[in-house]
Amino acid sequence: MLQPLQMTFRNLEPSPALETRIRKFAERIDRFYGAIVGCRVVVDRQNGGASPQGLYRASVDLRLPGASIASTRSRGGQHAHEDPYVAVRNAFDAITRLLESHARRQRRPASRRIAAA
Repeated sequence: MLQPLQMTFRNLEPSPALETRIRKFAERIDRFYGAIVGCRVVVDRQNGGASPQGLYRASVDLRLPGASIASTRSRGGQHAHEDPYVAVRNAFDAITRLLESHARRQRRPASRRIAAA
């Protein structure tokens, strides 16, 4: 990554363990697609829901040469996102799928990209 990983925590205290987990996920996608310019991760605790602690939402925004892709994962009302680690994992799983799709489009010959548009 050309720029340092950015992490933002809203409505919750930063956790060294959660920060470490986010760094590992970011390193994994950087190894997969080495042209990532920057990565921003936001973990947000939303009040309400079934849990007294609230539900968590995680978003990952990637900046690539000539493109940006983003993924937000919040499962309103589902218990899985009562855990911020699960929200982060799901957001990185989703951004990985989007990044794989982006990489496939990049590898297609230019003539096929034009015809598909």
